[in-house]
Amino acid sequence: MAAGLDDARPRNAVPPMWVDLLAGGALLAILAATFTHAFDQPPRVGFAVVFVYIAMATLLLRHWPDRRRPLGAANRVTLFRALLVALLAGTLSSPDALAAQATPFAVLALAALLLDGVDGWVARRFDSASDFGARFDMELDAFLIAVLCLAPVLLGKVGPWVLAIGAMRYVFVAAMPVWRWLDQPLPDSLRRKAVCVAQVACLLVCLLPVVDARSTAALLGFALLALAASFFIDIRWLYRRRMHTDFRRISDANREGFP
Repeated sequence: MAAGLDDARPRNAVPPMWVDLLAGGALLAILAATFTHAFDQPPRVGFAVVFVYIAMATLLLRHWPDRRRPLGAANRVTLFRALLVALLAGTLSSPDALAAQATPFAVLALAALLLDGVDGWVARRFDSASDFGARFDMELDAFLIAVLCLAPVLLGKVGPWVLAIGAMRYVFVAAMPVWRWLDQPLPDSLRRKAVCVAQVACLLVCLLPVVDARSTAALLGFALLALAASFFIDIRWLYRRRMHTDFRRISDANREGFP
């Protein structure tokens, strides 16, 4: 009987998933060393960057369907974007370094944002779209927003209330086990995408040194209100769908009771 692909691979070969993650870690080490040296950042920034990447890699290994398979082109683009997000998150470990290099931080965040559409294009171009890739991209977006929310707080431009922007989705996900009707697919929405772009744009602008505390509070207050309104619309839609589904189920049950 002919051997399969898995049998043809040497037993001591490193699984492709690990190769992707190790390559990403090596590239991140180079980027972190360059970043910290170029902007004279303390060593703890580099250690924090590595810690964030290890946490990301652990989550990827846990949720990847088959570790014998490589990530693929689209997910590799998302992984590269994750390296940039890890650099951003690591910088937050040193508020002084963040204050001194707020503009490069904003530029790096902009690069991570611009890459957000590339992985989707690659997935469509090479017909490699997957549920895992969509989830990977979505979770990375949420983490990037959380990082960008913490940055202006550490810069002293705004109070901790702005963290609600980054926490809102995590609260929504945490509520799903309690209210199962929240864990339903939502239709595509231009409004949802526009709000996401607007809040990230506001967060990026507020990182710039020329934007003062008053302007930061106004911009991020607008972003928070827009995001809260968007979540309210989606939750209302899910609730109405649940009520409609329950009503139809009851009607069907009553109809079956008649001879």
